[in-house]
Amino acid sequence: MKRKARSAGKCGAKQLYLQGIPTAVEVRHHPAARRMTLRVNRARRSVVVTLPMQCDLKQAGQFVSRHLEWVKERLCSLPPPVPFEDGAEIPLRGVPHVIRFLGYLRRGPVVSVGRAADGRPQLVVSGHSDHAPRRLLDWLIAQARKDLDERVAWHAAKLKLRPRGIVIRDQVSRWGSCSTTGMLSFSWRLILAPPLILDYVAAHEVAHLAEMNHGPRFWALVRKTMPRMDEAKEWLRVYGMDLHRFGPVA
Repeated sequence: MKRKARSAGKCGAKQLYLQGIPTAVEVRHHPAARRMTLRVNRARRSVVVTLPMQCDLKQAGQFVSRHLEWVKERLCSLPPPVPFEDGAEIPLRGVPHVIRFLGYLRRGPVVSVGRAADGRPQLVVSGHSDHAPRRLLDWLIAQARKDLDERVAWHAAKLKLRPRGIVIRDQVSRWGSCSTTGMLSFSWRLILAPPLILDYVAAHEVAHLAEMNHGPRFWALVRKTMPRMDEAKEWLRVYGMDLHRFGPVA
């Protein structure tokens, strides 16, 4: 089986290319690893192998090759990506919307929410088709900020806490985070989920302003301001990674 590798990112990470796998295999060395492990990252649609420090790239390739069918099966089971293009369907606040690119318009908003002739909700995006995906993304980020500003302020007031500010990013490994300085970061993809989910993540990160851990006192704070947190946590566990299917690039 042919293989080649190149550096990829920090800490000497490598990417391994193996025949039969349509995506690069990310190879990571970890000082705490006692054995080789393999997983498929659903959010990034990538294959990750973690090695003890004494293992080399050749051993990583052999390990993945022995589990090739498992990797291929997991990759094939992933739902297909949904790029921002005319006719595609994406969720907005949990409701499916059809994307429509209208081309250049002299007047009107960059993005508007309406209904198609068949009654389905749609997102109408103006501008050149090459720029429309980015325009839609910018609009979704602005919508996420608006909703998160509102819900963070509400939870912070109820818990008598004060965040320093919020930042909207495209985080892959987590839906939100809280820094020691009080800055809250959130994934823009929360605007795709039902409002309950965005509300829960806002409450979760606000509670971290008081408790920088996931102990009993932390969860008591979250539940105080978000009684339906168990329902939201379960939704994220089951459906959360699928939100990473949607984006301006396939």
